[in-house]
Amino acid sequence: MPQLIAPTTRLHRSWLASLDEWGPGVHQDGASLPADVPALRSAAGFADWVEQLLLQADPTSERPHGYVPATTLWVADDDSYLGAIQLRHTLNPHLLEVGGHVGYGIRPSARGRGLATWALGEVLPRARRLDLDSILVTCDDTNLASAAVIERNGGELEDVREHAPGARQRRYWIAL
Repeated sequence: MPQLIAPTTRLHRSWLASLDEWGPGVHQDGASLPADVPALRSAAGFADWVEQLLLQADPTSERPHGYVPATTLWVADDDSYLGAIQLRHTLNPHLLEVGGHVGYGIRPSARGRGLATWALGEVLPRARRLDLDSILVTCDDTNLASAAVIERNGGELEDVREHAPGARQRRYWIAL
């Protein structure tokens, strides 16, 4: 039975297996990967990153310029890391155009089981507790599976925008 849990060093081995499944340099929505991904292979580097992920939820903690407070949760089943979902507490201009309030990614071997739909549904009550009336969730225009996840959770398509040459993004709002 999957659960949304706070990032934990307990899942290091499974998280590394997921990283290898994604492949080198592949962007993982919702994972908030640092620039130095190879450092996460060591126990110490992974522990430091997990600590940083947990601190991101604290609105008083320091964060890099342009970053907003965000709660990162992992989709896990026992000792298996299955993916990540991140709820951004507010939007900056970039997130309003491209990233939205929520990003999520499910490891390739765990896809097709409804985990992304379930995880997004589980995050909605947390967004309500942040006093948000609605949240913006975006996906690439060609990512029909992600569009279906958002629509199954009540997403209403606002528009499709080109944010870079040849890169179009669907923008959905989910009323809370």
